[in-house]
Order: sequence, then C-alpha cells, then structure tokens
Amino acid sequence: MGQDQTKQQIEKGLQLYQSNQTEKALHVWTKVLEKSADLVGRFRVLGCLVTAHSEMGRYKEMLKFAVVQIDTARELEDADFLLESYLNLARSNEKLCEFHKTISYCKTCLGLPGTRAGAQLGGQVSLSMGNAFLGLSLFQKALESFEKALRYAHNNDDAMLECRVCCSLGSFYAQVKDYEKALFFPCKAAELVSDYGKGWSLKYRAMSQYHMAVAYRLLGHLGSAMECCEESMKIALQHGDRPLQALCLLCFADIHRSRGDLELSQLKLHCLSEGVYRSKGLQRELRAHVVRFHECVEETELYCGLCGESIGERNSRLQALPCSHIFHLRCLHNNGTRSCPNCRRSSMKPGFV
Repeated sequence: MGQDQTKQQIEKGLQLYQSNQTEKALHVWTKVLEKSADLVGRFRVLGCLVTAHSEMGRYKEMLKFAVVQIDTARELEDADFLLESYLNLARSNEKLCEFHKTISYCKTCLGLPGTRAGAQLGGQVSLSMGNAFLGLSLFQKALESFEKALRYAHNNDDAMLECRVCCSLGSFYAQVKDYEKALFFPCKAAELVSDYGKGWSLKYRAMSQYHMAVAYRLLGHLGSAMECCEESMKIALQHGDRPLQALCLLCFADIHRSRGDLELSQLKLHCLSEGVYRSKGLQRELRAHVVRFHECVEETELYCGLCGESIGERNSRLQALPCSHIFHLRCLHNNGTRSCPNCRRSSMKPGFV
C-alpha cells in the first residue's frame, strides 16, 4: 500500500469513527497497519488506534499501539514524532494508573530538544503529568502542572486544552474538598464547549457535565447533579465511551445514596422516637411519629408489595427484580409468579440485595 492509498484509508477510518462505526474504523486502520510500507502513514494510523482504544477503555491495547508507535518514531528519526509517541505512552500509563511511569515519560517529552510540536503538545504533557501527580496525591505538584498546562492553553489560544485542564482542576478541588472551585472549573469547561466547541467531539461536553455532576453532588444539589450526570451518560452511550459510562454509573450511585441516606435517616429518627414515646406512654406524640414513619415508607417505597410490611425494620432476605421493585424473598417464593406483582414485568434472572 503506497502513501496516497494509506492517506485515503486513514481518512476513511476517521469518517467511520466520527459516525460511531468504531469497529469498522478499527478494521480499516488495522488493515493499513498490516499492508502499508509508508512509515509516516503507519505512525499516523497508530495514533488513531491509540486514541480509539483510549476512548473505548481498552487501555492495554492502547499501550500496545503506543509502544509500536515509539518504535516507528525511532525509525523515522524525527523529534516531533518522538515527542508525540512519548506523550501517547505517558497517557497510556496514566489510564492504567502507572503514575510513576507516566511522570517519567512526561519528563522525557519535556527534555526533547528543539521540537516544532513542543509549543502545541507541551500543555498536554503538563496536563498528563498533573493527572499523574493527582493520582499519587501529590497535590502541590499536581496544581503546578495544571497551572502550567493552563498557561500553555492561554498562550496558544487552545480552548480545547483549557477545557480538559478545567475538568482536571475540578477533580483536584473535589479531592481537596473545596467544592465551590470543584464546581467553578467544570462550569468554565462547559462554557468553553458552548462558545468554541461546535466542531469538537461531544466527549468534551460529556466530560464537563460529568465533573459538574460530581461537584453538584458534593455540594448537596442532587437535582442538578442528576441532570448533568444523565446528560453525560447519554453522550457516553451514544459514543461507546465505556470509561465515562462507568464514572457516570458511580456518580448515579452516589447521588441515589445521598438521597437515600437522608430518607433512611428520617425513617430511623421516627422509629427511635416511636420507641421513646411508647415507653413513656405519650400517646399523642407516639401516634404522630407512627403516622410520619408510614408516610416515609410510602414515599421511599420501602415496603414489600406482597405482604405490605416495611423493609429495613429487621434483618430479612430480599430480592430485587429487573424492574427494580423489591420484595421479601419468602413472599416471592410463596407467591410463585414469574412476573413482578407490582408492574407485571418479567422477573426472570432476578438479583439479590
């Protein structure tokens, strides 16, 4: 395969990838890698494969292609190609949580002399290094790297890089528990996407929405957190971004747990109050807390749909159906139905809670 045909096939793969036909794009690029003798073309297609596998969460494959790209860059004997390949190697190790290796490869990038791509990629190197320092909980070094990446972005009018740095700063401030700044920076990223991101990948919007969701949850704004997380998950599902899907699922769980903790704490309060007033014979106060307890049970749907008993008062084995309705295991066994008694949906393959 010659140089022109290699370029055509790389472009064909990019078009497929941008239209969410990921597996077809990977097939095209893999064939180019097998057949093309053009080193520059091979280098470019390896970069495409590194990015694609990163976004799909296949980090070991990402690392494999980054290593091959390093070898290709050495054959080309070009410092710019070498810088780009070392950056991809650093990113691969960052995704695999090999943070010490990430920092080492980033330092190699910064030590390469006289590269034309240095100004363009220097900010990305600093960002990757900052993420690695954050992963190691070296907060001062992480912040220094993020600020350096932000200066690169401002000096080169690189709004895309600034967006990524703002999302990382959101994570930084969430970890050091400055929740106002943890929200400010992802909101800034969302503004950048709105102002400059017409031609960008939707992953930048998804990323900013996810970090906003995390910050809103930490601030206790659970409604806003849910809206942002739903928007991020919708984009992640459209684009097959499995790492972001996983992060959104964790965020959803945290939001529901935060909501549930409040409601369950109210139930616990009414249960304890009922016991106190019952022991003292204060009938009017007792009745008020009994009524409020049952109202909380109704609101949270924490009762068995078959026997009507509230769930959570005593230790009992429960069964959650695919529709998310929860019953006592003994009640379902006694009922003998194969569909949910509440909504009549199939109860095949239930899970246990």
